[in-house]
Amino acid sequence: MARFRNRKKRKVVVKPVVKNQQQPTVDQVTGKKIPQSFVFSRTKLPSSLRQLEMDLRKLMLPYTALKLKEKKRNNLKDFLNVAGPMGVTHFLILSKTHAAPYLRVAKTPQGPTLTFKIHEYSLAVDIAQSQLRPRCPQDLFKNSPLLVLSGFGTGEEHLILITRMFQHMFPTIDVNTVKLSLCQRIVLLNYNKETKLIDFRHYSIRLQPVGVSRRIRKFVQNHQVPDLRNLQDVSDFVTRAGYGSESEADDEAATVSLASDLGRVNRASTKSAVKLQEIGPRMTLELIKIEEGLCTGQVMFSINGTAGEKKSQDKKNNKEDEDEEEEEEEVEDGEGEADSDDDGEEEDDEEEE
Repeated sequence: MARFRNRKKRKVVVKPVVKNQQQPTVDQVTGKKIPQSFVFSRTKLPSSLRQLEMDLRKLMLPYTALKLKEKKRNNLKDFLNVAGPMGVTHFLILSKTHAAPYLRVAKTPQGPTLTFKIHEYSLAVDIAQSQLRPRCPQDLFKNSPLLVLSGFGTGEEHLILITRMFQHMFPTIDVNTVKLSLCQRIVLLNYNKETKLIDFRHYSIRLQPVGVSRRIRKFVQNHQVPDLRNLQDVSDFVTRAGYGSESEADDEAATVSLASDLGRVNRASTKSAVKLQEIGPRMTLELIKIEEGLCTGQVMFSINGTAGEKKSQDKKNNKEDEDEEEEEEEVEDGEGEADSDDDGEEEDDEEEE
């Protein structure tokens, strides 16, 4: 008779479910909710502007909806109704006309709204193709970027409003308690007083130890055994020809002393060079107008002049028109009186004859 073997029970291995680390919703510095944003379009965009929309979403990570879906029937109220429960505080709206593309930055739910004209723009793909060694690590977009504003300290009201709007779009940081490992990106806005244009740039931050060649730096970071077959000594690997060309020139103005360790190469109390590499997108903006409400309301600023100046100019023009009409009426009345006097004199002459 056949024997039945006792089969051993196989152990079932259950892999633990790793939950995604949720981003904090409350700012530790101010105690308020961290600002979040929606990036979408209001008109049908060409492929290049559609890619610019995706680049702006990546720029606003991690506090934005990267896979936000839009439909033709959606209007602004639909986005506003969803923004409230999700804690969205800002809208970045792209649109396209026959003249030029536009970018509107609005504060929900009651405004104000800044309308910018996009004179020039470059996509992140174009910038990466123009670089010899493009840099975009995976964890680059895990934390929000730092904001740097330049040239906005003139004291003009519309520039102050632009400064406050962009400052409230990103989480605030405390210089004394912030971790250096969280500072990996920078958003730079530079205002040109002469042309009145705003240069919008997006950079990644990279630190390099001063006085260390690129070969040694890669060896420490990657932990890969170098190829020493053609060398007689380890010192030849360090002092190999081309050491000076591989080590980048260190500018004293761009070097900092780290307060804590950052990675395997950059150590505390040592000098490191700060390198900025553009990752895009790149835009050249011009402020067209500022509206008091959410894409509606009174115009607080216009490129042709403020609302108050426009009203005064309209009043002046109306007064000038009224004065001209009064002068014309006076001239007509004077001509009528002169004609009546001439008729009376002719009648008197006829009676005398």
